[in-house]
Amino acid sequence: MQFSTNLIELFFSDSVRFGKFEKNMETTLFLIPTTLGEEELSTNIPRRVFESIRQIKFFIVESEKSARRFLAKAGLETKIQEIELEVLDEHSNSADASRLIAWVEEHQLVGLLSDAGLPGVADPGSAIVRLAHAKGFKVIPLPGPGSIYLAMMASGLNGQNFAFNGYLPVKTPDRIRKLKSLESRSRTENQSQIFMETPYRNMSLLEDAMQSLGGETLLCIAANITQPDEFIQTHKIREWKGNLPDINKKPAIFILQA
Repeated sequence: MQFSTNLIELFFSDSVRFGKFEKNMETTLFLIPTTLGEEELSTNIPRRVFESIRQIKFFIVESEKSARRFLAKAGLETKIQEIELEVLDEHSNSADASRLIAWVEEHQLVGLLSDAGLPGVADPGSAIVRLAHAKGFKVIPLPGPGSIYLAMMASGLNGQNFAFNGYLPVKTPDRIRKLKSLESRSRTENQSQIFMETPYRNMSLLEDAMQSLGGETLLCIAANITQPDEFIQTHKIREWKGNLPDINKKPAIFILQA
């Protein structure tokens, strides 16, 4: 998930970097993982997550609709109509984050949910986590599925040295330059390069990769991870040419290693 420049800048603002550190461990922010698709929660969400959710009535979420659906499935003891949700998404700014961290302090026990997977990883929720540390709140990460890490595990590529690069540029010339840069960095540093794309642009990204990357460069394509039609394969670029999977509109992670 992409998020706004304002939120990124908030991480490095003087008020966060140099502000007075306040110890306030009574206030707790739970980082709650969600499923990557529509599978049964018990398939990929540990019991500890359900136990934690049941004591929380206040949540910061990326999408209110998907959060209510997830919490209802998780067996929230509080009536779903009685929980309070605040939204933090890619359109949020530093003022929104400041307001929400005050809301966390007011309620003392708050859960943070992403739309899918782990909150705070390629997700706007990291802004709230950073502010929680600055305020001295207790931050508790709960285990669950993360597409970036699952793809890396299954890729067979270098898991000792890797970098996540987020979304690549949208325009073809810029994206090709970025792909070549990642390939060069991978070769120089012996480092796996992880990136992602908006699902409806997956195929155009792959076409650019076929055009710009060397034939011996390895590329892992990991789409719809944890879903019934999960696809994870790693091949050389020359082997992918003419054999690309149809992953149009499917959430995917890509990893290259030169």
